[in-house]
Amino acid sequence: MNFQHLQKPFIIAEMSGNHNQSLERALKIAEAAAKAGVDAIKLQTYTADTMTIDKRDGEFLITDEKNLWKGETLYGLYEKAHTPWEWHKAIFERCRELGIICFSTPFDFSAVDFLEELNAPFYKVASFENIDLPLIRRIANTGKPIIASSGMATVAELYDMVKTAKENGCNDFTLLKCTSSYPANPKGTNLLTIPHMKKLFGCNVGLSDHTLGIGVAVASVALGATVIEKHFTLSRADGGVDAAFSLEPDEMRQLVQECNAAWEALGKVSYEPSAQEKNSLVFRRSLYIVKDMKKGEALTEENLRSIRPGLGLSPKYYDILVGKKVNRDIVAGTATSWDLV
Repeated sequence: MNFQHLQKPFIIAEMSGNHNQSLERALKIAEAAAKAGVDAIKLQTYTADTMTIDKRDGEFLITDEKNLWKGETLYGLYEKAHTPWEWHKAIFERCRELGIICFSTPFDFSAVDFLEELNAPFYKVASFENIDLPLIRRIANTGKPIIASSGMATVAELYDMVKTAKENGCNDFTLLKCTSSYPANPKGTNLLTIPHMKKLFGCNVGLSDHTLGIGVAVASVALGATVIEKHFTLSRADGGVDAAFSLEPDEMRQLVQECNAAWEALGKVSYEPSAQEKNSLVFRRSLYIVKDMKKGEALTEENLRSIRPGLGLSPKYYDILVGKKVNRDIVAGTATSWDLV
């Protein structure tokens, strides 16, 4: 997938754990995403055991007061949030029927192997795994495109990731600006990094957005984002591990529409009247004779004015015309032209 500004933004709906452990709900999320106009649904492929160990104290317990998942153990959270591997095939097939792409984030080697069996079209690397170079290498070895989030990473860490991917078979790499806070604050999103990131790493760029609303995503398109990833749910009121910072169907539809509008508005560098402005040119100001005049009478401030519409000479000629004598009788409301003087 060669994402570039010649094409409208590629919009990804991140399902994550918003299926609430229901395959039926997962399929409905895919259907609602397709209806909203997204290009792809993204899953996460892991189990609690491939992510961590079943330990319920110490650093394995989330205690940060500001954390959305305070009180959860890592193992318990991943048990609740994971998408059962036996569901993947059904979700992939449903997405194909709906005309959208389904792909996933693998979190270990076994997940990559499993997704290869499903013929996943490309892969996502999560922010928390962007320093796992062995995993990056394994994903790159598939030869398929990679989309990777930059959350928490330093420039050096991003360089290592991009270099590892490109040296191991990935010729199509997209880097997503990401703030790994849930939800994220627009103030700390630093979208100006996007054009810098594109120049620095020489790859496609986009945004993995955890802020509330759609404004940040739309703004990113103007700065060069060609891929937008946003968490998605049927209803925040239904709960779910990521529901609090996920878009609902109507919001996702609006995001798709507004991101596409932002892309269309980019256009090109132009200082000439656009095609859609040409019909408006007639309503510019121009010079008109506003009082009846006799042949030989001089143009003055009283009988010559700059008014709408724009069928007369440009107002820039006002000083030249004042004092000139007309060569015929003229009625008020006549647009000026050089053959009148």
